Amino acid sequence: MQKSVKTTTLILALGLATAQAALLPISGQAALADTYSSTVSHTHTTTKVKTYFQTHPKVRKAAIGAGIGTAGGAAVGLISGKGIVRGAAIGAGTGATVGAISGSRTMSAHPYMKDMAVGTLSGAGLSLAMNKGHGKGKRVAEGAALGAAVGLGAGFLKNKFQ
Repeated sequence: MQKSVKTTTLILALGLATAQAALLPISGQAALADTYSSTVSHTHTTTKVKTYFQTHPKVRKAAIGAGIGTAGGAAVGLISGKGIVRGAAIGAGTGATVGAISGSRTMSAHPYMKDMAVGTLSGAGLSLAMNKGHGKGKRVAEGAALGAAVGLGAGFLKNKFQ
C-alpha cells in the first residue's frame, strides 16, 4: 500500500523589514521583501500484511454463512426434536454453501438466479434438518421447491423496490 503525504508549500519571506531598513540609507524608501515558494513532496511506502479473510473474501463469506447456518440448524433440530447436533451440522453445510453462492461473482451478475439458489438451498437445509426417516426425500424436495419460490419472490421484491 502506498501512502502519499500532502504536498506542502513553504513560503519564505527573506529580508525582513528591520534588516533591510538597517542596510538602506535613511532616505525614506520603503523596505522590500523577497518571497520564495517551494514545494515539498514525500512518498511513504508501507507494507501491511492482510489477514487471511481479507485476501480470501469468498472463504470469509462461506465461514460466516456456516456460523449462521449452525445456529439456525441447531434451533430447527431443537424445535423439531430430531437432534441439535444433527441440525447444527446440516445447517453449517447449508450456510457455507449459501455463503459461497453469495460471494460468487457469477451469481452477483445474475441476482434473480442467486436469490432462487439461496432460497432453494435454505429450504432444502431446513427440511433436511427437520425431517428424518421414511419419506424424507419427498419432504426435502418440497422444502427446496418452497424455498426456491420464496427466494425468487423475495428477490423480485428486493430488486423492484431498490
